[in-house]
Amino acid sequence: MSLLSMPFVDTNIDTVLSVFAGVVLIATIAAVGIGFWKIHELPIHKASTKEHHQIGLITALTWIGFVWHWVWVLAVIIAFVDGEKALCRIRDIWHGDRLPVVPAMSTDAMTTDTEEK
Repeated sequence: MSLLSMPFVDTNIDTVLSVFAGVVLIATIAAVGIGFWKIHELPIHKASTKEHHQIGLITALTWIGFVWHWVWVLAVIIAFVDGEKALCRIRDIWHGDRLPVVPAMSTDAMTTDTEEK
């Protein structure tokens, strides 16, 4: 074989390798597309398993997220955060986590209460 000749040219192996490379290319593109789709549909699946009240909003944001990717991030946040608990926590933070003050009993009062029983 000389330095100028190409290996596998004009042989059956050349055709087989070209077909194999095409199949691998198509399979790779399909796998990436399916993986992208599954990740992109993650907020919808999470919202449906939690029976989220805003499933329509999350679905719309997920579809819009194909064009504007930051909208998809918003859909993920809405799907994974429990809005009711988050609002309760924000309300508690706003009010300063104030708990009702219960007067403490002195030790003298506790000993007299237990002695009477």
